Amino acid sequence: MLIEQYLTDDQDPRTAEKVLGKLRDMLTSGEAVIYLAIQKRPAVTLIPDCIAVTNKRIVFCIPENLGLTTNYITFTWAEVKEVAFKEEFFGSKFITIPQRGENVAIDYIPKVQARKLYQFCNEQIEKHKTIPSGPETALQNENLADDYASYIEVRDEVAPVSEPVQSAIPDIEDELTQKLKKLKILFEKQLISQEEYESKKADILSQL
Repeated sequence: MLIEQYLTDDQDPRTAEKVLGKLRDMLTSGEAVIYLAIQKRPAVTLIPDCIAVTNKRIVFCIPENLGLTTNYITFTWAEVKEVAFKEEFFGSKFITIPQRGENVAIDYIPKVQARKLYQFCNEQIEKHKTIPSGPETALQNENLADDYASYIEVRDEVAPVSEPVQSAIPDIEDELTQKLKKLKILFEKQLISQEEYESKKADILSQL
């Protein structure tokens, strides 16, 4: 990962190199860092907070315990409701408003970097509003549409008709019809004689 492309707005090179090295181990398949903003307090900032924008999420890198540990707060773009920033006398306060939970804000972000963060974040938020969550979701939606169409089709074809309750006669007729068919097949295959066929046929018909 070349850090030069992340130093276009006076980001501190040493902090950028350190943060990008850690982020490299966190990136998932197909994920890339788009922009990196680094906090710059009025006094010397030894351990600044950082905000990284990737094509999949926003990552807040907040050093703790004098820089011995780092707290990573991440939101996927689907989890971000909106972002905002407020320009102050020294830098800007950048605020991320998630769909759920508390807002995350980091102050003393250089004004140019805050504007770029705002731009890149909104681009990603808009992109992910129009992109399906994945091929499985698209397939599920397609199948759901097909199922719904089939449901409508069945409803159109089968109109509810109030009919009197049928007796058991149709069932009996179906059974006798099957017997007659089997009997005819036996006769056609010459497994029974003409006399036997006529006799059995008469017996079956007498049950009607």
